[in-house]
Amino acid sequence: MKNLKLVAIVFVLVLGTSCKNDKKENTETKETEVEEVVKEVSTEKKLMITLSPKSDSNAEGAVTFKEKDGIVSMTANITALSEGEHAIHIHEKADCTSPDGKSSGGHWNPTAQPHGKWGAETGYHKGDIGNFKVGEDGQGIVTITTDEWCIGCGDDTKDILGKAIIVHQGSDDFTSQPSGAAGSRISCGGIIE
Repeated sequence: MKNLKLVAIVFVLVLGTSCKNDKKENTETKETEVEEVVKEVSTEKKLMITLSPKSDSNAEGAVTFKEKDGIVSMTANITALSEGEHAIHIHEKADCTSPDGKSSGGHWNPTAQPHGKWGAETGYHKGDIGNFKVGEDGQGIVTITTDEWCIGCGDDTKDILGKAIIVHQGSDDFTSQPSGAAGSRISCGGIIE
């Protein structure tokens, strides 16, 4: 009889330990699944910056950058511009302290390419976004989507953090080196978190 009780106790202990291990494995599995979902959600980044007037202009606006799955999209809304075409570029430094915007440096060109139109086979700066049209209302909208940028990834050839968005008085001719002869810098915003 004692042997039967001993066998029963051992059976209960083994079964209890087995269930605890199953629960532990289930808990670990659920924790891993939650971590993967959090990583997936955290891969989506969003950054909003403000554009301030420069060179005695009134041009201002907002720029939104979003990154998901290695693709960055940018939408810029700018107001108080003169009617016509204006250039917009990413410049080297997130420094908009000077009245003329020149404290932001030249175009962001981490791959040492000639200035040109975005996507041109002859080369272009990573900051050569291009031109946009402005109507009588003085408002302009610029959008671009690319896998050639990232937000805070640490890759010197792709990372836009620490750079600046510059809106120019005129249009980019896509040939003049190194800037496209786009005229004064009339609005600036540092790309910072």
